[in-house]
Amino acid sequence: MRRSVAALLRKDLRVELRTLAVLPGMVLFSISIFVLMHFALNRSSVEGDLAAGILWVALLFAALLGANRLFVADADQGGFDGFLLAPVPRSALLVAKVTTMLAFLAAVEVVAVPAFALLLLAPPLWPGLGWLVLVLALGDVGVALIVTLVAALAVRTRARDLFGPLIALPLLLPIVIGGARASSPLLSFGHVSTPAARWLAMLTLYDLILGLIAFALFDFLLEE
Repeated sequence: MRRSVAALLRKDLRVELRTLAVLPGMVLFSISIFVLMHFALNRSSVEGDLAAGILWVALLFAALLGANRLFVADADQGGFDGFLLAPVPRSALLVAKVTTMLAFLAAVEVVAVPAFALLLLAPPLWPGLGWLVLVLALGDVGVALIVTLVAALAVRTRARDLFGPLIALPLLLPIVIGGARASSPLLSFGHVSTPAARWLAMLTLYDLILGLIAFALFDFLLEE
């Protein structure tokens, strides 16, 4: 299992490093949203709930953009058929793809969060940065699980670029709500409080539920 996951993960990361087909687009898309919000709101800076909402929506749509390419190479070049013939657990592909998406999201956030702080955020970012990293990590796990499942379902359809986001957006709503509510006090002026425990618990519980659903459904999606 570990060797299979490691081999698949190395393959995906090497392909991305050689082609740069996903990450640059995700980064530029998220930064473009920040620039658009800067002019659309006609405000030089934001804080609190508005700042958290803009940040999470930008990261969400960047993830959807990357998810559209997650399984395309495997479907178009016979990777699915080769994997099904290999004597390895089917869940290895799920773990590898989720880990790949987590790596993409982490790379995007390393660039996008400082860009957001520079372009839009009014209060300083560093006082609550540790808690913000935790909230982003919990949200990223759920986002990666959802977009991986949806991408595996949509990749075999003709309208995969439209079909995937339409299915994923309702499933991502709890993550956006929990992530934004947990991030809001960290992006506000004044005393930086810790995120409300109920929102952290909500994100954690949702991640666990999504993980169980993903392992239960992925074999069926792969076979079909």
